[in-house]
This record gives sequence, structure tokens and C-alpha cells, in this order.
Amino acid sequence: MGLPIVAIIGRPNVGKSTIVNRLAGGKDAIVYDEPGITRDRTYRPAYWRDREFLVVDTGGLVFDDDTEFLPLIREQAIAALKESKVAIFVVDGQAGPTSGDQEIASWLRQQQVPVFLVVNKCESPEQGTIQAAQFWELGIGEPFPVSGIHGSGVGDLLDEVVQHLPPTDDTEEIRETNVAIVGRPNVGKSSLLNAFLGENRAIVSPISGTTRDAIDTVVERDGKTYRLIDTAGIRKKKGVEYGPEFFGINRAFKAIRRADVVLLVIDALDGATEQDQKLAGRIAEEGRACVIVVNKWDAVEKDSYTLNEYERQLKNRLYFLEWAETIFVSALTGQRVAKILDLVDTAAEQHQRRVTTSVINEVLEEAISWHSPPTNRQGRQGKIYYGTQVRSQPPTITLFVNDPKRFNENYRRYIERQFRTALGFTGTPIRLFWRGKKSREVELGSGANRAVRV
Repeated sequence: MGLPIVAIIGRPNVGKSTIVNRLAGGKDAIVYDEPGITRDRTYRPAYWRDREFLVVDTGGLVFDDDTEFLPLIREQAIAALKESKVAIFVVDGQAGPTSGDQEIASWLRQQQVPVFLVVNKCESPEQGTIQAAQFWELGIGEPFPVSGIHGSGVGDLLDEVVQHLPPTDDTEEIRETNVAIVGRPNVGKSSLLNAFLGENRAIVSPISGTTRDAIDTVVERDGKTYRLIDTAGIRKKKGVEYGPEFFGINRAFKAIRRADVVLLVIDALDGATEQDQKLAGRIAEEGRACVIVVNKWDAVEKDSYTLNEYERQLKNRLYFLEWAETIFVSALTGQRVAKILDLVDTAAEQHQRRVTTSVINEVLEEAISWHSPPTNRQGRQGKIYYGTQVRSQPPTITLFVNDPKRFNENYRRYIERQFRTALGFTGTPIRLFWRGKKSREVELGSGANRAVRV
């Protein structure tokens, strides 16, 4: 990953995610008063003084319980520690030392990495020293009393931590392509992430809702860098209660907004559902580039017509994303998984693409010659004077016309199709603004169909 890594370790519900948010200067990690919220290992960028590093949040460690996700959480925490330069062992100052803390301390003493003992929830400066003193018995070293909520004591901790981190390299920042992996629960998003990496980076389970946070992973291929963001499964809103799943879904929506390209993962056995349609609409509304990934294709019985028929039905259902490329894969076998990033490259390039005004007007001239603008009942015809691209990500074109009202929806869609036919824009939405003499604009394109006054 380039930057040195600092692992946050501890038993459940001691405030590890609160510490992560404090170190990373944000609220990305889900914080909720319930054990087991964090399951996978999640990375957040952070810096202190002249050092930049990554903070990796891990699930709560429990060594004497093998139920549900706990063995998998242990695997993730152990993997995080192996790649880290420093470990921060978080304990609960209000609860005092526990047998669980003793077990983790015994394990950490056997690891070849510097460990800092952080006594969290020391909200009172007067009581903090007394609370921290109890933890000398763990044999890890000096306890640092801190408050993850208020931030007290964190600066002193970081002063010590960064002494074990190498200086930050001042080389030019590498351009990353942000790729969000979204879909309904249990369609194989985490399996797909692991197939990309060739390792168990994310916990995979047949239980819906295994992934609760948005998990960032950096991958390099052929000199290009990708930030893959695995997200929580998005269910129907009425089925989601306030709590961990609610926060996880909000993180998924934020991941869509910060993505350059979204991988919409569809379960091949279920086909495109109503919830998939809503997700498709959300992606188009946010103006994100997209690749539709049909997973579990190995489990579908096929004949010579299956692929074409399936793709036709899929496009009919996901009409918001009619411009997106579709790929049929199996995360289980690895079938065609490597080709996904080729489609991501194309979609990202087109999403950032800019076209000169002269080329846009050549396309318009050709389109009008084949199909003239409509005429209203009063005999007044629409006129397109010229067009120009005003933005990218997604490509946005303003068309200057005599009156936007004279262009019906069919003609606007015709113009958009002509742009796609002539210029491509594969894998990305495009937006058209129709601007009249009275500064009235109508936006149309790729799922958007609403009037905007300026």
C-alpha cells in the first residue's frame, strides 16, 4: 500500500473505531454501542507532524469463542498486525483490566511489532491517570490515558507512535481510480474483492449483512492504481432498522458518491431485482460511471442463447444504466474477474473525457440533417444554435437553443443517442442541458429528466 500501517487492536466495544476516527480526523468508521460492529479490517489515511500513515481498524478480538464471525475476525486482526509497523492496543479504562485484555496482551507480547497500550474512555483528566495505572499489570508497557471522544491524550500518544514510522516520501501523488463495489446483500461483493486480491481481505459468509462498513483496498495493475471499496449490502429501506446496518448502508451511498466507477454486482441466479433497479437509478443520479457485474455465472445452466437473452432482460430491467458495459463472472472460480478492471479503465477514461466544441457541433449538424427539430402547433420550430461541453465526470454538454420547450423528450433522447453513436462515452452517463434565450435550462440524459431554472 506504500504508506506504513498502524493497527488498532483490542477486544469488542472498547472504542477502537472511535480511536480510528480520532486519528484519521473523520467519522468514517462506524461507531455504535454494540459489540462486533467492525468485522473486516478497514484502512483510513492519517498523518501527524511530518509522518503520513494508514490506520487499520480491526474487529474485536475474542480468543476463547469460535461462534459466528469471531474466528474470521481473528484472522483479519492477525493479518492486519503482520503488515503493520506499530500496534495500538486499546482497552476500556472504565471497565478496568479483563481476562480478555490479559489474553490479547499475552498474544501481543509474542509479536515482533512495537505495541502502545491505550486506555480509552478516560474522559476526566483527574481520574485518567488512576484508571490507566490499573493496566500496568498487562505487562505491555506504559499505559496512555486517552479519550477517543474528546481527543485528550491522543497527541502525546502520536508523538511516540510516529517515532517508529519512516519519513513520508515526497514523491508525486499517485492517481487512483476509486471503484465502489455495491449491490444487494449476499450477491458476492466481498468474494469479488477477495478474487481481485487473491487473498481473504474481506470476511465472506453466507449470512446476509456480513460486511457492515465500506472497506478500502488499494490494488496496482499494469502501472495503474485502484482503490477498491467493498460496501455493505443494500436492502429495501423499509427492512432496515436504525443501527449498524443503517450506518453501513449510508457508507455505501457515500462510497458511490466518491467513486469514479461503480461496480453494480448482480446475482446471476436472482437476476435484476427491484432493489437492483433502485441502485441503478441511484448510480445514474449521482452521475457515476458504471460496470454491471453479473456474479455466480458458473451456477447458471446455459445453452447457446442464454447469454444474449440474459443480457437483453438485464438491460430492460436496468434501463437507467443502458450505457453501462456488462460482464458475466464467477468470484468463486475467478472466471473473467481479471477483465473487470479493463472495463473499469474504459469507463473511468470516458467519465473524465472532454470533447472540443467543434466536434460537438459537427455531431449536432449531422444529427439535425437526419432528423430536424420538431415544430409545435403554432408552426414554430425548435432551433439548436450550438453546443459545448461544460464539465466532465460525468461529461456534461450545454445546448443553446431558441426555446427548450420546443424539444420534446423523444428528440432530446435522439440527440443523446447521436452523441453516444458518434463519440462513444461507453460506461459513463452524459448530461445534456438545453439552454434558451431566457436562461432556462432543461437537463436530460442517463436517467435524469427534470427541469432546472437558473
